[in-house]
Amino acid sequence: MPTLSLLTESTCVEVRGADAGKFLHSQLSQTIVTGAAASAPLAGWLDARGRVRALLRAWPLPDRWLLATPRDGVDDLLKRLRMFVLRSAVTLRLADDVALAALLDATPDRLAARGLLPSAAPGTVIAHGELHWLCVGTGYWQVLGPSAAVAALEPANTPAAAALAEIRLGLPAITPPLVDRFVAQMLNLDVLGAVAFDKGCYPGQEIVARVHNLGDVKRRVHRYSAAAAAFAIGAAVTAASGDAVGEVVRSAPTAEGCELLAVIDHAAADGPLAIAGAKLRELPLPFAVPRR
Repeated sequence: MPTLSLLTESTCVEVRGADAGKFLHSQLSQTIVTGAAASAPLAGWLDARGRVRALLRAWPLPDRWLLATPRDGVDDLLKRLRMFVLRSAVTLRLADDVALAALLDATPDRLAARGLLPSAAPGTVIAHGELHWLCVGTGYWQVLGPSAAVAALEPANTPAAAALAEIRLGLPAITPPLVDRFVAQMLNLDVLGAVAFDKGCYPGQEIVARVHNLGDVKRRVHRYSAAAAAFAIGAAVTAASGDAVGEVVRSAPTAEGCELLAVIDHAAADGPLAIAGAKLRELPLPFAVPRR
């Protein structure tokens, strides 16, 4: 059977009010459509320099939007988001009445048995009563709903199992050490479908569009494994010369050591790399990492 992992390291910010969809559309890097076919887009919230303040999953519910985000740093995120509400008919609060879990090892047969669509595209949301199921990527779904309803699914795995699944999909997470550090493209948000280049203005839009139209960034996220315990966020990646050429943005343990995502200079990406003496082995992502 597929395994469920309770995402205790994640939480949700509730966005409610007549202008909720409009507010999110004006703030986030991805298109937010109200009243369309159910989807929960991945989106960045950027500063004026195009650097990522937060990486959010915008879940549409009938009466509100929920922004799934790491629990670490959410209080500051909520405080900063409120500064942009101004006269909009929008209220923001922590949604402590809901919980998130991850569905792992989701084969087509197992998905069909739950009434989910094995052919669903990433971002698709399917509602079953109080629960909302989201296709994040191949073999990996998330479920959101009232805390009691999610607990009734009897999730057993640790959050590390879900973190590993997301690393294998190339999904970074923005926690306090990484806030305002990276332009959207450095985190591959353009490749991950978290940026819409055909939408109107949002914070940082001009910088993101300039990078897209005139060239590329000098660093991007790559995936690696190492025969070592999971690394701290921000741990330096070094080349054979000993020079720092990147840093860890996400890490999770495996039976053999750990897997991680790290932002790496293009010029060093093909050479031998290490973290504190532990050699890195590059692993594939579900997409090609652009290098222009």
